[in-house]
Amino acid sequence: QVQLVESGGGLVQPGGSLRLSCAASGRIFSINAMGWYRQAPGKERELVAARTSGGSTNYADSVKGRFTISRDNAKITVYLQMNSLKPEDTAVYYCNAEVRDSSDYTFRDYWGQGTQVTVSS
Repeated sequence: QVQLVESGGGLVQPGGSLRLSCAASGRIFSINAMGWYRQAPGKERELVAARTSGGSTNYADSVKGRFTISRDNAKITVYLQMNSLKPEDTAVYYCNAEVRDSSDYTFRDYWGQGTQVTVSS
């Protein structure tokens, strides 16, 4: 099994900043990509940002220029720095990792439990 543990969510005023962290552990042979998704009430889960092991990044148009994804390969941790937060960024944020399981070398998708981000005055 692989575990993804998220931290860093909370309540912040519009224009403020938060940093989310997601640490992976368990039967990890390698990780292809790690990223963040979010789901607001009544909406589908959407990609926020992702980063491959090679360093390529992908961002949702709505967060470009405000959010930055980074990854510490040694700590098997991915971060999401969120600046200039807006009320429409309010959602549950989920960490995702495409992991090559060390037990059978098969790639599988894993998800964290989610962390709430609320942007409100």
